Amino acid sequence: MKHRITRMTALAMTGVVGMGFSACGGGDSGNGEAVTEDNIKIGLICLHDDNSTYDANFIKAMDEAKENLGLKDNQVIVKTNVPENSECKEAAVDLADQGCNIIFANSFGHESYLLEAAEKFPNVQFCHATGTMAHTEKKANFHDAFASIYEGRYLSGIAAGLKLNEMIDAGKITPDQAQMGYVGAYTYAEVISGYTSFYLGAKSVCPSVTMQVQFTGSWYDETAEKEAATTLIKKGCVLISQHADSMGAPTACENAGVPDVSYNGSTKDACPNTFIVSSRIDWAPYYEYAVKCVLDGKDIGYDWTGDLSTGSVLLTEVNEQAAAPGTQETLDKAIEDLKSGKVHVFDTACFTVGGSQLSSYLADVDTDPSYKGDTEVIQDGYFHESEYRSAPYFDLRIDGITLLNDMY
Repeated sequence: MKHRITRMTALAMTGVVGMGFSACGGGDSGNGEAVTEDNIKIGLICLHDDNSTYDANFIKAMDEAKENLGLKDNQVIVKTNVPENSECKEAAVDLADQGCNIIFANSFGHESYLLEAAEKFPNVQFCHATGTMAHTEKKANFHDAFASIYEGRYLSGIAAGLKLNEMIDAGKITPDQAQMGYVGAYTYAEVISGYTSFYLGAKSVCPSVTMQVQFTGSWYDETAEKEAATTLIKKGCVLISQHADSMGAPTACENAGVPDVSYNGSTKDACPNTFIVSSRIDWAPYYEYAVKCVLDGKDIGYDWTGDLSTGSVLLTEVNEQAAAPGTQETLDKAIEDLKSGKVHVFDTACFTVGGSQLSSYLADVDTDPSYKGDTEVIQDGYFHESEYRSAPYFDLRIDGITLLNDMY
């Protein structure tokens, strides 16, 4: 079977993907044979199952990558509902024992356990989504990956801001009532980066916007997410978004008639009157890139960051029934501005911290127990997110956003 030339093969050839490199153990299939498209086996470890929008997104992307690579169903093993504890290592070990040449895990808390498995199986490649350790561990068979999803959230924020403007123009709210709500999982940098970029997108078109954030302490808790959205609506939030993985918040919005921007997929079918748009990471480009490395015996980057240009950051179709007129055209222009570098999400001229504009900031890129900043990330007038490692490290609390709780 010949290798298919996929979109990621071409990108990898041009050096668009990868950040730091390590030896890719293409090697053998575990029985002494060369790894080929006929005998390669892939493992996927998911925190939840496909009832979670986050995990469903990973599983769907693996199906897409499998088809693009010309692989058979029995060449991919998916393990679901694997918690962020030693069960992750057990799952990874089991996949390696079943002959997997490359294993992907999808949750932040999986990383240390996946690393333990990588140390036990040096000839198997282990790839972790959202992780922070690979670029400092520098192990030949351990890798991290993420995407510039903050750009996708910024774009969805623009759609939200346009909806607020429509509500202001219609006299439904006044400019000072343009308050959004955001349901967040944890106070991790990934979540902070996400809700801040969403807010900045909205602010770029609706200058009077403010936002309140309610955390749930869980990536997937439908009851808590629905309650959080309901709390935000009761506090005067006229539009809701989320970094959480269930239908809880979108359902609360549909029930209350409040516009909603979801995450990891369209909720239009369930929420036709309130769903505006959603952003998501398409993991298929990374799957294809990493698998091709194993097949070709090439290096896998320690850290890989996909973006709009690699097809790794996507928006769903805009729901014209709920979105403001002209939303799609505005988003198309914004996408081109982000791709060209004309616009930067975290432009320091567009936000303040404690009333002051920042010109310097040491981010905790090389994570350590003390979370001490180690890398200057503000240059050329903007915060360089996901450039010094793939996982987000934007953890600033900017003006205009109020946290209603802060325990997670």
